[in-house]
Amino acid sequence: MLEDFISGKKGLFATGIHTELRAQENRQRQVVLVQGNLTGNVRVETAGVSARVCKNGVYGFSSMAEGSGQAAETVLKAATENAVFMDRHVQKKKGMLPPVGRGDFPAGKVITDTEQKRYIEFVKEIDAYILDRYPKLSSRTVILSADSMEKRICTSDGYDGHVVMPRNYIYVFLNSETKAGVPVELFDVAGGFGNFDDVFREPSLVYPQIDCLYEKLMQKREGVYAEAGYKTVVLGGILPGMLAHEAVGHTVEADLVLGGSVAGPSLHKQVASEKVSLVDFAHTAFGKETPLPVRVDDEGTPAEDAVLIKDGILEGYMNNRESAEHFGVKPQGNARAYSFSDEPLIRMRNTAVLPGKDKLEDMIASVDDGYYFTHSHNGQADMTGEFMFGVCMGYEIKNGRLGRAVLDSTISGVAFEMLKTVDMVSDEVIWASSGFCGKKQPMPVGMGGPALRCKVMIGGR
Repeated sequence: MLEDFISGKKGLFATGIHTELRAQENRQRQVVLVQGNLTGNVRVETAGVSARVCKNGVYGFSSMAEGSGQAAETVLKAATENAVFMDRHVQKKKGMLPPVGRGDFPAGKVITDTEQKRYIEFVKEIDAYILDRYPKLSSRTVILSADSMEKRICTSDGYDGHVVMPRNYIYVFLNSETKAGVPVELFDVAGGFGNFDDVFREPSLVYPQIDCLYEKLMQKREGVYAEAGYKTVVLGGILPGMLAHEAVGHTVEADLVLGGSVAGPSLHKQVASEKVSLVDFAHTAFGKETPLPVRVDDEGTPAEDAVLIKDGILEGYMNNRESAEHFGVKPQGNARAYSFSDEPLIRMRNTAVLPGKDKLEDMIASVDDGYYFTHSHNGQADMTGEFMFGVCMGYEIKNGRLGRAVLDSTISGVAFEMLKTVDMVSDEVIWASSGFCGKKQPMPVGMGGPALRCKVMIGGR
């Protein structure tokens, strides 16, 4: 457990100046097996302390790769001096940030480390299962990845917190070839929030997911290329979640709104079908804990759900304390930093499209000629909301029935235009939380959504 050597330093905070003091430790563990050969075996730890001070609207920041009371005093002094210096020269004269309350958020979990040997043995058992059971593979890769963030946060005019966020995932990549010799690949991820023994009790619990992955790969071996053009599709699996994060979520982060994103002039306007609502959840969604729960952010703001789109109308943005003051709204805990040496940025937490009332089978049955896409291997979007996602698994829909699997393709469009074509929304949400968002610094995030029936441009072959 990360030692608390910062709470006793609050007496050193300068009067009348917003101050954040944070001690943090990040851990990464990874084991990589390619064709049964151990090609990656990694254990990395980074730790340190940082301070950020805001005086009259300008910030001073300092960090040190040392976890001690003396280091906390050093960065606190340096950050305060930096803020005073900047205030003297910039002279924004904005005064203190609006209050968010006082209190304390204790840790909900304790991080437990696992011997690297156990990781290796676990991955080898999964690899042996694949080798023994699936003869039609050209190659296989199994990766175990564990990462955690532990933070102690003290603030002058906000909540203090002990944040613990462990994640453990297993990635399985399976490769084969079509009859024509075209390589095909699929991957899937098992795992989630928690320590290794919380998430993975034994390898056999992962086997049914691998069986399903292999079955889909065999379908893809017999697959055809999608027909290019503007088509009616059902987006299932994690694709709506990727859309929520990449094509919509980033455009409604307040710092990017102020930088000129498409969401700026769209506030309180229709940006989607009335069937579409989108929320950045803090720690609870649909009666359950979110994939990556956040209860307090790195500015000491209690985390609340941020409603972004409601019934097709853009209702708000994700903010830190400063941007919330600018827009005249309440901050909801979206300021997060990845490492002790990073300043908090406005970040997503668990961003998802809300479920509707339609059944997936009815959505598929309603399509005469289109596609059902379920898996993506990459995606990108810009501040105009224009996106392009790589689709690595899907099926034809002919006369309301699923047909042949399709080979790798792409879908593209402009998010706020594409979402206006949504006319059916399924009643089940699929979550994913194994990735990192790459906005200036990596950050663990969750994303999810129900299946959507809409129109998109398909890249085809």
